[in-house]
This record gives sequence, C-alpha cells and structure tokens, in this order.
Amino acid sequence: MSHENVPTLIQDTAELEALCARLRSASWLALDTEFMREKTYRPQLCLIQVATPDESACIDPLTLPSIDPFLDLIYDHNIVKVLHAAGQDMEIFYWLRGALPGPIFDTQIAAPLLGHNEQIGYGNLVKAVLNVELSKSHSRTDWTRRPLSDAQLRYALDDVIYLAKLYPRLQDALEEQARSAWLEPDFIALENPDLYEKPAEDMWLRVKGVQKFKGKALAAIQRLATWRELAARSSDRPRNWLMKDDVLIDIARQQPSNTDELSRIRGLSEGILRRHADTLLELLQEAEKTPPIPLPPFSKKTKLSPAQDAIVDLLTTLGKLIGDELSINPAVLAPRKELERLLIDPTQSRLNQGWRKKLIGQPLQELLNGELSMRIVEQRVRLTRETRPAADENSA
Repeated sequence: MSHENVPTLIQDTAELEALCARLRSASWLALDTEFMREKTYRPQLCLIQVATPDESACIDPLTLPSIDPFLDLIYDHNIVKVLHAAGQDMEIFYWLRGALPGPIFDTQIAAPLLGHNEQIGYGNLVKAVLNVELSKSHSRTDWTRRPLSDAQLRYALDDVIYLAKLYPRLQDALEEQARSAWLEPDFIALENPDLYEKPAEDMWLRVKGVQKFKGKALAAIQRLATWRELAARSSDRPRNWLMKDDVLIDIARQQPSNTDELSRIRGLSEGILRRHADTLLELLQEAEKTPPIPLPPFSKKTKLSPAQDAIVDLLTTLGKLIGDELSINPAVLAPRKELERLLIDPTQSRLNQGWRKKLIGQPLQELLNGELSMRIVEQRVRLTRETRPAADENSA
C-alpha cells in the first residue's frame, strides 16, 4: 500500500471480479466513497475505495458497466465493513440496492469511547492515533471528471489505507477496555432504512425556523414541505433548487390567494410558478381547513426556567463524574443540549440511545426520579442509591 506504487484503479469487469474474489476471504474491509450531490437529490456515486491490510484499490462506477460484483461482496454479512462517518456512504448503498450492507464498524462512532472528541474528523483521528498528517490537496475535486490523476487516486486511497490501519488499533483498545459490545446497538442502528429515507410528511421538521410558527402558517409549512420533498425526489433535484426554506416560509406566512399574489413572493422562480402555481395555492387552501401537526416538545424555542437550569447543572455534575471514571470526555458523554433534551423530552435524547443509555442515560434518569442522590463527602461528590421502604402489606 505504499504511495510509491501506482494506485490501482478498477475500470474493467474482469479486474473487478478478480479483486472481489481476492477480497472475499477477508474478515473485514475498509470502505469509503466519493460522490457528488450538488445538482441531484440522491448522491451520485463517483468512486469507491476499498482496502485490507494487504491490498487497496479504487473502483470506478462511472466507467464500469456494473458494480454488482462489488455490491455482492459488501452485502456479505460475514465481512465487517469499516467506515468513518458511515451515514452518507450507507445512504448511497441504500439507494443502489434498496437495502443496507452490514455488519458495520464506524470509527467515528467508536472514537469517543476511547477518549476522542465526538464526531471527530477522519484526518484528526488518523493524526491522533497514527500520528500521520493527511493531505487536503484534493478535497474540492470534481469526482465526476475523467481521467482521474494518480495524485487524486492516492488522495482518495488515503481514506481507506489509513482506515485499515486505524481499525485494528481501535478494536484492540476497545477489547482491552471491554467496550466493544457497547457499540453494537449504534452499529446495528446504521442498518435501519428509516435513517436514509425519511417520510416526506416529516420533512417540515427540517425547515429552518419552523418552530416559530403555529396555526394556519404551520399547517401551510407542513404541506409545502411535503410537496417540495416529493417533487425533489421525483425529479432527482436538490430540494432547495425547487424552493428554498425562506421562500417556503414566506409563502406560508403571506398566504397568497391567487397567482398574482404568489408571483410577488421574493425568490420563487418563474419555472416553479409556471408549473406549480395551482398546486401551491391548493395546498394553502387545504392548510386553512386542517389543523397543523403539533411541534415536538424540543422543537419549540423553549427557554429553561431557573429551576430547570439548576437541574441540568446537577445532571452535568453526574455526567462529569461518570465521564471521569470512564476516561470519556464528559462533553462527549453527556452534552448539555442532550441533558436539556432528556429533561424536556426524554424520548428524543441520545442519552437514551445506544451505548450512552446504560452508561449515562439510566443513571441520569435515576437521579431525576430520586432513586440516586449525590452527596459531598470530604470535598468529593459521592453517589448514593436511595432505598425505598417496602410497602406495608397490612396497609389498606
């Protein structure tokens, strides 16, 4: 895998089949993709990089007639797929096959359990673990253009060459600290299709500023956002190309009743107005007749009361105690925003999901329920589990 060698680029079906035959005996593969989505709704796959400790290669999906041999390989559940920040790569494979490859090991998810920052970038993790500084020289490459230079291919291969070196190091450290099993729920969750194709009816929750609205305006935002999402998917164009959030908000706020009023909305393109004016006006009429879906509790701009702020401060102290004990950055283990979420709407807090649930979510909930208390003993904070008196069997 030395950079002195010419990087391998697979553009021939026979070469792809031969590569896949060699890789099939591997127990794990380091995997990454390069894609473009500036002009499309779905990511356009432009390059696949794969590596083991013995071999690395780039696969060119824009030249090959089919990448099915490689897809068959990564959908083999006997092979662990190692990725960093796997979400966008998984989305690509989901759109390609309507299913998700597994099992997955995501180094970005694993890193915080070993003392690294949450959502640490790949380059920073490589630097921290391997003491290697990766080049950023081709970070703005247009991966749809051909031919790709050797320098571009080497840059792309770095994303899996060092990933293949990271994985054993992280695995060994997790095993040494008996933490590998903690990650299983998070990795399994990456195989949930709902992560990659949200219902169009829920996309209003992503509209910037939606939490400021109620009544007819909120109902209009919900219908307009659903329409925009379905139109973006069917045309394979970015949703903001059809209608930006601020334009959508203006339509919902101003409630135009005819095409002339609609045409005065700043930023609404002539093409959308020409093709979809009637539909947009119908959506606004429907919104007048139907109450909006209520905002989730934590979607609202809710300012915590002084009492709630004090409770979050107490929860933060418990997070620091447990984080220090586990050698996990408390800001990673229990971020303040998640502590607020736990207090206001526990079902939406990441502290009740994955590895955090057992480590920190349950103790925090016990503290909130009065089942756990904190005391200061000899200038140190001590945890005490409260024992409740047994119910009197003779009581009425």
